[in-house]
Amino acid sequence: MSAASCLLTEDQFLCSICLDVFTDPVTIPCGHNFCKSCITIHWDKNVPCHCPNCKEVFNTRPELKVNTFISKMAAQFRQSAQQKASSSSSEQQVSKPGEVPCDDCTGTKLKALKSCLVRLASYCETHLEPHLTKSGLKRHQLIDPVENLEGRMCTKHDKLLELFCKTDQMCVCMLCSVLDHKTHDVVPLKEEYEGKKAELGKTDAEIQQMIQKRRLKIQEMKRSVELSKKEADREIAAGVQVFTALKKSVERSQAELIDTIKEKQRKTENQAEGFIKELEQEISELKKRSSEVEQLSQSEDHLHLLQSFPSLNAAPPTKNWTGVSVRPPSYEGTVVRAVNQLEETLSKQMKKAELKRVQQYAADVTLDPDTAHPKLILSDDGKQVNCGHPKKNLPDNPERFDSYVYVLAKQSFSSGRFYYEVQVKEKTDWVLGVARESINKKGRITPTLQDGYWTIYLMNENVYGAFSDPPVFFSLKCQPEKVGVFVDYEEGLVSFYDVDAAALIYSFTGCCFTQKLYPYFCPCNNAGGKNSAPLIISPFSHTDVLNTVDYYQAIRSLCSRVVHFPHFTK
Repeated sequence: MSAASCLLTEDQFLCSICLDVFTDPVTIPCGHNFCKSCITIHWDKNVPCHCPNCKEVFNTRPELKVNTFISKMAAQFRQSAQQKASSSSSEQQVSKPGEVPCDDCTGTKLKALKSCLVRLASYCETHLEPHLTKSGLKRHQLIDPVENLEGRMCTKHDKLLELFCKTDQMCVCMLCSVLDHKTHDVVPLKEEYEGKKAELGKTDAEIQQMIQKRRLKIQEMKRSVELSKKEADREIAAGVQVFTALKKSVERSQAELIDTIKEKQRKTENQAEGFIKELEQEISELKKRSSEVEQLSQSEDHLHLLQSFPSLNAAPPTKNWTGVSVRPPSYEGTVVRAVNQLEETLSKQMKKAELKRVQQYAADVTLDPDTAHPKLILSDDGKQVNCGHPKKNLPDNPERFDSYVYVLAKQSFSSGRFYYEVQVKEKTDWVLGVARESINKKGRITPTLQDGYWTIYLMNENVYGAFSDPPVFFSLKCQPEKVGVFVDYEEGLVSFYDVDAAALIYSFTGCCFTQKLYPYFCPCNNAGGKNSAPLIISPFSHTDVLNTVDYYQAIRSLCSRVVHFPHFTK
C-alpha cells in the first residue's frame, strides 16, 4: 500500500467537486472518482445525471458503491498529511488575538498565511500547500489573510463579489451585473483595483509631499524659535547689564545729590558756628568790662574813679548784629533739575543708539548710470551726483528718466532691512528716498506714494516736507548735512534721519511692499550754481556699524557719564 501510494500524485486523492481529500470515494461508470456525498448532491440537483468532469450523461442513475481501494489510499494520504501538519505545526506560529486563524486546523489554530476567495477559507502554511501545488486549486484567488470572508459574498445572490459598478460605486457579483446593474458601467474588481491603487499612489505622493512641507516648516519654526531664544537671551543679558549700570548710575547720582545737599547744610552750620563764636567772644569782652565797671563803681577812692571813668564809661567796641542772621539753604527744584538733566542726557544717547542700531544694516549703494537723466553728472565710483548743463547725448533706453533729474541705485532690495546715508551739505534743494521697480520713468513724474515713491525733500533752502498722502511739512531745529535712509521691507517702514543730530526726521509706516525697492536720488537743478553741490553717498566700513550689543554698550556708556552731575543750587 505504501509503495502504491508513492506512485500516485496528490491530485488523484482530491475530489474535483469539493477539492478536498476523498471521503467515501465512489467510482462512476465513466471511471471518474468522487466523494459519495458530493456526487449524490450533484445528481440530486442536475437531471439527467452526468459526470462533472467529462460530462458523460447516464440515462439511468448509477448505483454508487464505495471504492475500498481508493478509500484506503485516501485515508493513508489524509493520515500522512495530518502527521506532516502535526510535525510542522510546532514550527509555525499559533494564531494570536487579532490574527486570522487557519480554518482547517483542528485543535490548536495556527496563524493563516493566505485566504482563498473561492473556498472562502483561510489557511496556515501546511493547509495552504494544496493551493500552491494542485492544478485545480492554483486557479483560486489568494489574498493576505482576512476575517469575515462571508462579507465578500453578495448578500442578495450568495455569489462572490468579483465585479465593480462604476455607476453606483459599489462591488457586485456576476448576477448583479446582468440583473440590477445591467446598463451600468461594470468592470472586473482587478481593473478598478488597479485604477484606485494608482489614485491612492498619487494621493499618497501628495500626502508625503504635504508631510515633507510640514516637516520643513517645523524645522523652520524650530530654527526660528532657536534663533529667537538666542536673541532673547542676548537681549536679556544686555538689558540686565544696561539696567544694572543705569541703577548704579542713579544710585551714584542720588548719593552725589545727597552730598550736595549736605554740603549746603555744612556751609550753613559753619557760618552759624563762626557767628556764634564771634558773639561769644564779644559776650566775654562785655562781661569783663561789666566786672571792671562794677568794681570801679564800688571804689571809695575819688581820684581813682575819676581817672578811670573815661576808659570804662563806654562799652567795648562790638559788631552791629542787627542785620546778621543765618538763613537755611533752599533745596527747591534741586531734585527736579537733576532728574530733568538725567532724562535729557538719556534721551540724546538713546537717539544716538537708535541710529547706530539701524546703521548696522548699512548697504553698499552705488548710482546706476543707465537710469540717470542726461543732465546728471555721476562720479566714476558711482557715489556722487549733481546736475550739469546742457544735456548729454545719451541713449534713451527704457530705464532712463527723460524729464526729471532723477537717478536710481544699481542695488535693489526685496526683503529684510537696509540703510544708506547721503551728504546733502550746501544744497538748497534735494529729494531722497526709495522707489518701487515698476515706476514710470518717462514724461511727467511726481515722486509721491501713488506713483511708487517714498521720499522727503528740501525746497528753497528751508522748506522740508514728505511726499505723503496728504503732503506733510515739518520744521527742523538745524539743517541736516547728512541724511540717513532706513527701510524695513517686512515691517513696511521707511525712516529718514539727521545723522549728525541723531534725530528722526520722518517715517512712512504701514507701507505694503510687493516689488523690489531701489534707492532714489534727485539733486534738483543747480539754480545757476546756487545748488551745484553734489549728493554724496557716504561710505561705510565695519567699524562704523554697531551691532545690537554695541547698542546696549552705548547705553552703558551713558550710565557712566550721567553720574557726573553738577552741584545743584536754587
